[in-house]
Amino acid sequence: MLLLVFAAAAAVTWIAGIVLSKTTDALDTRFGLGEALGGLILLAVTGSLPEIAITASAALSGHLDLAVGNLIGGVAVQTLVLVVLDFASGRKRPLSFLVGSLVPVIEALMVLVVLATALSGAALSPSTNIGGVSPTSLAVVAFWVVGVWIVNRVRLKSGWVVEAPESTPGRRHVRQPHPSGAHPYAGSTTAKVMLLFGAGAVATLVAGVMLQDAGSLIAGRIGMQGAIFGATFLAAASALPEISSGIAAVRLGDLQLAVGDILGGNSFQICLFVLADALAGTPVIVAAHKSDVWLGGMGLLMTGIAAAAIIARPKRTHLWLGIDSIALVFVYALAIGALPRITG
Repeated sequence: MLLLVFAAAAAVTWIAGIVLSKTTDALDTRFGLGEALGGLILLAVTGSLPEIAITASAALSGHLDLAVGNLIGGVAVQTLVLVVLDFASGRKRPLSFLVGSLVPVIEALMVLVVLATALSGAALSPSTNIGGVSPTSLAVVAFWVVGVWIVNRVRLKSGWVVEAPESTPGRRHVRQPHPSGAHPYAGSTTAKVMLLFGAGAVATLVAGVMLQDAGSLIAGRIGMQGAIFGATFLAAASALPEISSGIAAVRLGDLQLAVGDILGGNSFQICLFVLADALAGTPVIVAAHKSDVWLGGMGLLMTGIAAAAIIARPKRTHLWLGIDSIALVFVYALAIGALPRITG
């Protein structure tokens, strides 16, 4: 029954995530939300509602290891989504070759900065806090806000020109009209779009709580450490909306947006340590296990591989995948395979 509840909540997360993605794009187009820094932050929050719900529920219920595992391990899982998008982009050229933009590389650097900062907080004493919040959690938010401002500035007013033959980066932002497809809900009223957005947000939040509750019980009954369950199954369930929206962007030819959304979501996810700290009343990162540090390191490595591939632009595919995607699968499999030895 717990497995059925977990699967049902994951399905709701998938469906509601599709609705949220489309309605967010529609509202962004109509109100120009992403033109200002505050709008960009709002869009990032709405796109990460599953992670917010899971983190808040875990922190309030005292499952701090589950919250840490989901946030840290989620980076590796969601970076692995790039492999799915690579497969969806076709067999002629790898996704990293077709992106043809350095904006996702900057977003990857943001992930490296905020994740390394968060992991450093595990070495601090729980007494080292500011109002119950770890100073590294506050630093992560500050770095992320500055990074978002830099990415938006580069996207709108680039200081360099990139020549990437045969690339198809697509639109720089979802507000730009697509030549072969209309914006979502183009024929619907704003009131209807807002109603659908609200319904999707509520469904996502409820499903996130169900995922956390069922997940913590499942982990306990099968004898799996909560941190490991959060970093694998729970992180994979919360990544379902990114898979759906990413595949849709690839099919529209917006490869820069597809890759950027994955990497941008990873950097914002680490900012949720502030929320977890505030709700738990203590720095959550200090509850990190060896498995969290290990998977965090793998997340850093996988992000570096993705960024390097975008710059190097490998041309050949192997079994429909670029060499970078094969490397991502190998690194993640190695990380998961080594977990039993690391956790003892």
